[in-house]
Amino acid sequence: MNIETIAIHAGAQIDPTTGAVMPPLHLSTTFQRSADGTYPHGYTYIRSENPTRQALENTLCALEGGKCASAFASGMAAIMSVFQALRPGDHAIMPDDIYFGTRKMVDELFAPWGLAYTQVDMTNLDAVRAAVRPATKLIWIETPSNPLLKITDVAAVAEIAHAAGAICACDATWPTRILLRTLERSADLAVHATTKYLRGHSDLLGGAVIARK
Repeated sequence: MNIETIAIHAGAQIDPTTGAVMPPLHLSTTFQRSADGTYPHGYTYIRSENPTRQALENTLCALEGGKCASAFASGMAAIMSVFQALRPGDHAIMPDDIYFGTRKMVDELFAPWGLAYTQVDMTNLDAVRAAVRPATKLIWIETPSNPLLKITDVAAVAEIAHAAGAICACDATWPTRILLRTLERSADLAVHATTKYLRGHSDLLGGAVIARK
């Protein structure tokens, strides 16, 4: 199926009452609950799930060819969710050229509670291999990098990560699925600031993480 077709139809929810082809904005914070305490429609509370957000997640998941997706209020929230899966004492490898917000987040929020990290030139695979430690749990890719537009071989770095028992996550904000099939290149997670090219009009803030499995 062509990428254009997936973008249009994936996640579509035809309204059973009106037949509307565009999903509405569901603003309800709570959902119907049966007498036995179950939720017949599968939604419990807006913080955990919401039909509108689910439609977006389903679309992004289909575009990336992933198993599941989570949408966030910003790109940095999406990035933070990946790093929050790490524990004190863990080690991460990141590009030497990286979005300043990501570097600032790691320095100010995660390094103080014990996350170690090494920055390397991701275009140099020998440098990536040399940076791996026994405690390495994450190799973070950004391609093209921000701001110098360095290109990383996602599949090669993912292979290094998996050999070390680490997760490979790729910030694919700039290329999007149109230019980079992140998960097909064996990255475990595709991360997006949907604020940028996925939306393209500088009129909303958002982020997403799509998992390969």
